Amino acid sequence: MKTTFSIIKADVGGWPGHAKVHPSLEAIAQKALLESQREKLIIDFHVTHCGDDLELIMTHTNGVDSKEVHSLSWDTFCEATEKARDLGLYGAGQDLLSDAFSGNIKGMGPGIAEMEFTERKAEPVVAFMMDKTEPGAFNFPIFKIFADPFNTAGLIIDPSIHDGFVFEVWDIQEHKNVFLKTPEEMYDLLALIGAKSRFVVKRVYPKKSSKLPSSEPVSVISTEKLYQIAGEYVGKDDPAGLVRAQSGLPALGEVLEGFSLGHLVSGWMRGSHNGPLMPVSVKDAQCTRFDGPPRVTALGFQLKNGKLTEPVDLFDDPAFDLTRRKAQEVMDYMRRHGPFEPHRLPMADMEYTTLPKVMEKLGSRFKKVK
Repeated sequence: MKTTFSIIKADVGGWPGHAKVHPSLEAIAQKALLESQREKLIIDFHVTHCGDDLELIMTHTNGVDSKEVHSLSWDTFCEATEKARDLGLYGAGQDLLSDAFSGNIKGMGPGIAEMEFTERKAEPVVAFMMDKTEPGAFNFPIFKIFADPFNTAGLIIDPSIHDGFVFEVWDIQEHKNVFLKTPEEMYDLLALIGAKSRFVVKRVYPKKSSKLPSSEPVSVISTEKLYQIAGEYVGKDDPAGLVRAQSGLPALGEVLEGFSLGHLVSGWMRGSHNGPLMPVSVKDAQCTRFDGPPRVTALGFQLKNGKLTEPVDLFDDPAFDLTRRKAQEVMDYMRRHGPFEPHRLPMADMEYTTLPKVMEKLGSRFKKVK
């Protein structure tokens, strides 16, 4: 059977500030999705959070961009927003940038990562969720997972993935995409996705030589940019991603290894700083120091006929303690730069924060140098 696996997420109110999602909001989502499961709109679901983002994980057979599933998500976020307002939570409804649902949640603020695929005999899927960063934060680990043999041994020793993968890259400024094959176009791929604020990995596909259908993605990333929707800074994009594993794909351990560096990403405080992405358990997915550092969680599921097993909190493991410790050291080093680059983002990226309002205030005082 073909199953659709969807993550739809939104910041509908922080507790306190930008730290975490209030349990009452998760309870609202749990109730709404349970009712939809009973009505057979969705097959299965899991409600969770990463930082101050409410995350709806759902399986169904409606395909991607389903009006019914997107409407369910939108209504759930709206109900949670009302509760957030009643509780006086910070930034209630921050990611809901429209007043009315128009058939598709895209472009309305929430982030979406969805893929439809034919289930294998055993189907491991990992849901990655990030807070205080942007979609380009996935570029580094997704490249490592599907294209770097130093990360993924199977690219060398497993005939089923030895031929590599196809990356779909989006230019989020020009609204264009390109498909690049690895390993033969690896340098072209890196030339683009190294500029993570503009070029982002959207999907990864198997090559035709793989035993998996080449038209079905094996990974997908949410690429919504809030500043492009709202026209100004309203919060960082806090992306989510899905990665399938094993049996003609990188093994689970190779997938998780892509997050073992604690690489530098953009976002953090006021969406205006670079800092390390720290892999954490769900219980530690609350952003504190300088509203950070940026966090990523990973929930692993086995999927069968659209039904989900209980999730495994994959970063709740001492094997990632060293990564977290290094991330904290890098965090401290970056913080010592204060308002100076490279801790603060370069001016081109700061155009989408609140800095232009400061520049506008000073505008009349700038005089031409003779």
